[in-house]
Amino acid sequence: MATDEGLHRELTAKIVDAAIEVHRILGPGYVESVYETAFAHELDLRGIKYERQKTIQIPYKGIQAGEHRLDLLIEGVVVVELKAIKELTDVDLARMISYLKATNLEVGLFLNFAKPRMKDGIRRVARSQPANLREFLCVLCVSAVYFFASLRVAIQG
Repeated sequence: MATDEGLHRELTAKIVDAAIEVHRILGPGYVESVYETAFAHELDLRGIKYERQKTIQIPYKGIQAGEHRLDLLIEGVVVVELKAIKELTDVDLARMISYLKATNLEVGLFLNFAKPRMKDGIRRVARSQPANLREFLCVLCVSAVYFFASLRVAIQG
């Protein structure tokens, strides 16, 4: 199995190339649904298999707590969320990580067509690695709190 850094790298490169082509022709300024239709057509032209508006179940302790629709699931292994917004937020990132967890997949891509240059609107997310230093530090801090709380209980116990 490939390392996280290389996981589905070839496929994500093909996805990015398709997004760049759509952005090159349409440019920024349209709503997400326009980009979704054009992007799906570009994937068809390139022979890349995908499912559009794929419904996924959100599991919780043996029940289905709800469902969500992914913009695209490509080749069954990469979740793609299309955006036409000024900036991605921490909420967008948390949502992508939740989608990856719910689907038991490792790699997701944000494609934000609102950017003047498509390369500035691409964000790759791998579930098994921190998306950025801030996220890593948050996880580290929470882990440290739990560790020291457990240690305190053990000592006092």
